[in-house]
Amino acid sequence: MAKVAIRQRGKNEVEKLLQSVKEPERRLKELRHSFDEKAAQSVADLIRKNNIQIVDFKFNDLPGLWQHFSIPASELTEYDDLVTSIWVDGIGFDGSSIRGFQQIQESDMLLLPDPSTAIVDPVCQIPTVSIICDIYDPVSREPYTRDPRYIARKAEAYLKKTGIATDVYFGPECEFFIFDDIRFDTTENSSYYFLDSNEGDWNTGRDEKPNLGYKPRYKEGYFPVPPHDQLQDIRSEIILTMIKSGIPIEVHHHEVATAGQCEIDMKFNKLTTMADRVLLYKYIVKNVARKHNKTATFMPKPIFKDNGSGMHCHQSLWDGDKPLFYDKNGYALISQLCKWYIGGLLKHAHSILAFAAPTTNSYRRLVPGYEAPVNLVYSARNRSAAVRIPMYTDQPKAKRLEFRPPDPSCNPYLAFSAMLMAGLDGIRNKIDPGKPVDKNIYELSPEEAAGIKTVPRSLDEALNALEKDHDFLLEGGVFTKDVIDTWIEYKRTVEIDGVRLRPHPYEFYLYYDI
Repeated sequence: MAKVAIRQRGKNEVEKLLQSVKEPERRLKELRHSFDEKAAQSVADLIRKNNIQIVDFKFNDLPGLWQHFSIPASELTEYDDLVTSIWVDGIGFDGSSIRGFQQIQESDMLLLPDPSTAIVDPVCQIPTVSIICDIYDPVSREPYTRDPRYIARKAEAYLKKTGIATDVYFGPECEFFIFDDIRFDTTENSSYYFLDSNEGDWNTGRDEKPNLGYKPRYKEGYFPVPPHDQLQDIRSEIILTMIKSGIPIEVHHHEVATAGQCEIDMKFNKLTTMADRVLLYKYIVKNVARKHNKTATFMPKPIFKDNGSGMHCHQSLWDGDKPLFYDKNGYALISQLCKWYIGGLLKHAHSILAFAAPTTNSYRRLVPGYEAPVNLVYSARNRSAAVRIPMYTDQPKAKRLEFRPPDPSCNPYLAFSAMLMAGLDGIRNKIDPGKPVDKNIYELSPEEAAGIKTVPRSLDEALNALEKDHDFLLEGGVFTKDVIDTWIEYKRTVEIDGVRLRPHPYEFYLYYDI
C-alpha cells in the first residue's frame, strides 16, 4: 500500500508540473483568441492619419504615478508577427524598478497595450500616440495582481457578479494649485520648502515693479473674476486640451484658497475609464502649467492656514439605464439602496482613506475649519459631512452621493475600487448609516459633537484601520492580501517613517531655546 501511495503522489506531482507548463500556453492562446484586430487596426489608422512618429506606452505604479516608455510608430503600422506580438505577447520591462512591484529576482514583467485607450498625446511636440497598458506576469501569462488598473477592472466585474447593479459611475472633483515657484530640500543639517505665487495674499506688499494688487485673500479665492483670478486663460487652455484628448469637461473655476487653487470637473464615467482619465487629467494640468513656466501640484495641503485640495467623489449605481440611487419619497430623494451604500462608506471610511487619502500630507487637510469633511455622517447639501447628497436637481439620473474626504494624491484605481467595495458591503449587509445631520457640524455643542465619529487623524491611523478592516476588499478577489500588505509596508517604511525620522522646521521654533 505504501508503494502505491508513493507512486500515486509522484503521479500527482508530475500532473501538477505538466499543468503548470500547460497553463501559460492556455492563457497565451486565450489572449491571442481575444485579440481585437479591429481595435488594433484603428490605432494603426490613427498613426497614419496624424503622421505619428512615436508610440508611448503608459502604466501606473502602485502609489499612483504614470510611468512610460516609447517605440517608433512603424512598429505598430503593419500587421506582421511583430505587431501581433506587441498586442498579444506584450513588451517586457523591469518590474523591480517600479514602486510597489517586483523584487529584483523576479523583475521581468510584461505590458499589454489596451488599444481602446489610444489618443494623440496632448503634450509631446513630436507627433505621438499614447496608449495605456495592462500588466501581466510573463511566466503565468496572468494579469499582475499588483497592477492597479487590474484591481479596478476586477471591482467592476465583481459588481456585475453580485447582481446588485451593472455599472458604477464616478465623477471626481480634482483640486490643485498652480504656483510660480517651488523650492524644497531635506538634508542631514537642513530642511525647508518655499513656494510662491503671483496670486499669493502674502505678496500684497512685495515690490513687483509694479505690484498691481488683486491677490485673493486667504479663503476668499472662490469664483472671483480676473484680475483676481489670474489663471483663467491657463485653465481654459487646460480644459480645451482635455476635451481634445477625449475628456468631457463640465466646468472650471478658481477655488477657495489664495495662491492659485483651481478646480476642473470632468463628466462622470465608469470606474476604470474614470481612473484612466484622472491620470490623463493630472498629466495635462502639470504639462500645460509647465508650458507657461508655472508648476502644478495635487499635494493635498501645500499652504498653511488655507484650504487644501480635495477630490470629492460623486458616485452612483445603475442597472443598465436605470439609476438605483433615486427614490422620489426618500430623504433627499435617495433610495434605501443608496443609504446602505452610504452605510458601507461610513463604516469602512478609516480603511478606505488608507487608499483615498494616502499621504501624510492628506491629514494636514483633514482638520476642522477649512471646509474639510472630517465628520462621518451624511447630509443633504451639508459640506461639513463626509457624505453629501447634492440637491441641484430632482432628476432621477442625476441622483448621486458625494464622498468628500478623498484627495487627488491617491491612486484613483485603488481609491475608487475601495469606495465601491465598501458601498457594496453596505448593501449586502444592509448597514444603516443612521440619521442625517443637517446642521453645521462645526457649530454643534460639545455634547452634540461627542457622538459623531471623525476621519483618521493621520495616515498611520488609516493604515492601522486597513490592517484590521479589509475583508470587504478581498470579496471576489478584487484586492488581494498581498496588495494590502505591500501597500501598508510601503506607506509605513517609505513615507511615515521618512517623515517621522526627520526634524520638522517648526520644532526649531518651538524647542530650540529649551
